[in-house]
Amino acid sequence: MIHRGEIVEQAVRASGHKLSQLALKMGKSRKWLYDAFENPMLSIEHILEIGRIIHHDFTQDIPELRRNYLQTDNAPEVEEVKWKDKYITLLEEHQKLLERFLAMQEGKVI
Repeated sequence: MIHRGEIVEQAVRASGHKLSQLALKMGKSRKWLYDAFENPMLSIEHILEIGRIIHHDFTQDIPELRRNYLQTDNAPEVEEVKWKDKYITLLEEHQKLLERFLAMQEGKVI
């Protein structure tokens, strides 16, 4: 079974972030990152920090993280991110509909 460190490694590599830049932003070394990827019990704090940097929500990948994270004072932050994402999605959909409407007004078919 895949463990926390491996899940984080897959997300980091998929994000396209350079390991050296990620380590620098965290104030850690590249070796520390490689060690973290090998750590099945990588701390929740480090996982969340990496997630913020690479813009990845690990609560979807690590169920125990979701339970632990939602029990902390950070729970409003999870809700805020969820609503922010929904708002952005709605804005994008609205923009597409508006562009389509304006194109139809001009006689263009999209």
